[in-house]
Amino acid sequence: MSLDTARRVLRIEAQAIHDVMARLDGAFERAVELLFASKGRVAVTGMGKSGIVGRKISATLSSTGTPSFFLHPAEALHGDLGMLAAGDVMLAVSYGGETREIIELLDALKRMEIKLVALTGNSKSTIAQASEIVLDVSVNQEACSLNLAPTASTTVAMAVGDALAVALLEKRDFRHDDFAALHPAGSLGKRLLRVEKVMHAGDKVPRVAPDTPMAQVFHEMSAKKLGMTTVVNADGTLAGILTDGDLRRLMEKHGGAVVDMKLADCVTRNPQTVGPDVLASEALTLMEKRRITCVIVVDQQRRVLGVVHLHDLWGLQLV
Repeated sequence: MSLDTARRVLRIEAQAIHDVMARLDGAFERAVELLFASKGRVAVTGMGKSGIVGRKISATLSSTGTPSFFLHPAEALHGDLGMLAAGDVMLAVSYGGETREIIELLDALKRMEIKLVALTGNSKSTIAQASEIVLDVSVNQEACSLNLAPTASTTVAMAVGDALAVALLEKRDFRHDDFAALHPAGSLGKRLLRVEKVMHAGDKVPRVAPDTPMAQVFHEMSAKKLGMTTVVNADGTLAGILTDGDLRRLMEKHGGAVVDMKLADCVTRNPQTVGPDVLASEALTLMEKRRITCVIVVDQQRRVLGVVHLHDLWGLQLV
């Protein structure tokens, strides 16, 4: 019985989204252009369930490159209108289009020259008539068995809000790095981190010249505490790498004579490298697959930029 109900609810809501998709027209394009051209922010408003939908739409807009905030219409009537500024646009979510608190804002919005876009199921409503652009989010029926509780209608309004946000994202050429910059503490942002943001760089990079005596090489490796050192030519390009593992194998074979060996006879000439734009998660996968503890970050000329260590990436909890 409950499974039948669940399938009926999902079928009604899926059909409602399919129906609104077929109705999309030039009004949607105009809404995107208006929001994109705005010099200010997108203020989203709505009461009750529509307000909850509005908060989600506002959050999605903000996280995808369109500055936005939620303005509670009742609070706006008691001073929060001051949150609006010249150049802002308002997106009102009201299925019936007759939400009293939003209607009472209309005169103030007109005086402030705040343009209004409506997400409503009633294109002849007071709010629709006062709007610059109307997006039709009407549904044939709610998924509620009483046809009363906002269900299909809120699903459609939220989906159209997502469509606006993604259309604006693409129009702004919003990229992975932009998303990561707005989500620095979240798992999504971590997945989009580039190695240049997490690598050891500058003086923290262990580096020696090809002719460095082995005693000094040992000191550099010990001081920088990454279990390795880069070997760098005079022009900054990578000549090789020497790791703790290399030293252990050399000690097993040559004993204490290692200290008198030439560095050039000990290094790995073509170590694993990545560019600075590689995702940190990709670098982690590479190290785990190759069973190595670090990779060297180089530019297109193979100049050493930094070192990424396995333990640092594990600490980020990228997966």
